[in-house]
Amino acid sequence: MNLKSKTVRTRFAPSPTGFVHIGSLRTALFSFLYARHNGGRHILRVEDTDQNRQVEGAVENLLKVMQTVGVEFDEGFYFNADGKLSERGEHGPYLQSKRLDKYREAINTLLESKNAYYCFCSSERLEELRKEQMALKKAAMYDRHCRNLTSGEVAAKQEEFKAARKNPVVRFSIPVEGETVINDLIYGQITYDNKLLDDQVILKSDGFPTYHLAVVVDDHYMEISHVIRGEEWIPSTPKHLLIYKALGWEPTQFAHLPLILNPDKSKLSKRQGDVSVEDFLKHGYLKEALINFVAFLGWNPKTDQEIFSLDELIKQFDLSKVNKSGAVFDDNKLDWFNSQYIKKMPSEELANVLKPFWQEAGLLAPSPSGGGSGRGFSDDYLSAIAKLEQDRLKKLSEIGESTKYCFVAPEYEGNLLIWKKSDAAKTKEALLSLHDLFVQLADGDLTQDKLETSIKKFIVDNNYDNGSVLWPLRVALTGQEKSPGPFEVASLIALGLGKQEILNRIDTAIEHLNVVA
Repeated sequence: MNLKSKTVRTRFAPSPTGFVHIGSLRTALFSFLYARHNGGRHILRVEDTDQNRQVEGAVENLLKVMQTVGVEFDEGFYFNADGKLSERGEHGPYLQSKRLDKYREAINTLLESKNAYYCFCSSERLEELRKEQMALKKAAMYDRHCRNLTSGEVAAKQEEFKAARKNPVVRFSIPVEGETVINDLIYGQITYDNKLLDDQVILKSDGFPTYHLAVVVDDHYMEISHVIRGEEWIPSTPKHLLIYKALGWEPTQFAHLPLILNPDKSKLSKRQGDVSVEDFLKHGYLKEALINFVAFLGWNPKTDQEIFSLDELIKQFDLSKVNKSGAVFDDNKLDWFNSQYIKKMPSEELANVLKPFWQEAGLLAPSPSGGGSGRGFSDDYLSAIAKLEQDRLKKLSEIGESTKYCFVAPEYEGNLLIWKKSDAAKTKEALLSLHDLFVQLADGDLTQDKLETSIKKFIVDNNYDNGSVLWPLRVALTGQEKSPGPFEVASLIALGLGKQEILNRIDTAIEHLNVVA
């Protein structure tokens, strides 16, 4: 019976094996975008048939990550009102280990129709077979040793296994002749010669199905219309199509996404640095920027537009715009996306998302009440810091190092105070005069514009050149070789820490110059 409906139904079906790889986010995102673009439904199913690889809490972590970045699911797992993991939808259970009856039913159908068979080969025999094939430079495939056993031989082997308290595996019978054609929505028509396909194990000795059987059974009963998954699954697809055919079911449509590559064109893997979504969020990439960047890993809107909101991605997304060639993961491009989103944020909002990063850097303590900025710094001051830095930030995690001087007095070597066209004596003289100037300035004179007017007049009146005054003032306030300008910094410190802090830092700079001299 054909259970397929006309409604587009996509699914994301991860294994609960740990953190969320950036490639998994790309798959989930494209699946979500396609469903939403077509007015369909997006399902979360968890494939836990490999019991040895499960990581406790992986499903909860996956859901939290997807919620954070905005990828939604209409069926499957979700957090209920109590924050507990629950299931919703009419096609459950959505955990494979709870669907064993469905797989056993399919196995029995395949065995009865001679489209599957019991395999009693030991792991030692299979290993020897593999070594022989490798020595002959042949593809490692099962030699179908058990495929043509008589019913009597099968019964005898089953009794033997039963006595030893073992279970045979079940293999799918690949047709020995003909071809299987994949009509992929991205790669087009791909043809496989059946004789080159392996008789894959579809039921393991522990009673759990392998991916190849479970994915077909689940997609059928969950009425999945489109399977969107990585290119690495293309070689498995003809086997899945043959299982669909053997069970008399209409197959889903397949769309395989190109590999995500490093700049050197090697495959992006879990062993090559931080590739989990959690890592990117922890390092200060905004969820909107990460989604925008990931959407462009293989998808091209065919326009000059690069910045897309999630709603715009839904409106524009089309599988026909997905490239066949590998998608290069460019950290510089991700930084650019992030910087564009940071620049567009209101300074108050930016300051709020920066607070955890200031706290992690030890510069800001959480307020005891759980609100406010903590450690005596006003929200206005934090917003002013954020506004000053937002055009320079590529990721939020940089904020601690770049703005440390906004919270504590800087540490630096005295030589840094000396401008390239000056010397220690002239620098000390300029700072002493600047100290006197700041003593005379009222609090109302410490805005950026008024400071610029006052200090530039001071430079002219004393026959100084700009560099000899502005360079040491900036370094005295920030301790950095590169930073925002002295007028911006001085007005900022006056706002948050007061004029006395400016005077203290100038005094410290003069002491450093005494050592240099």
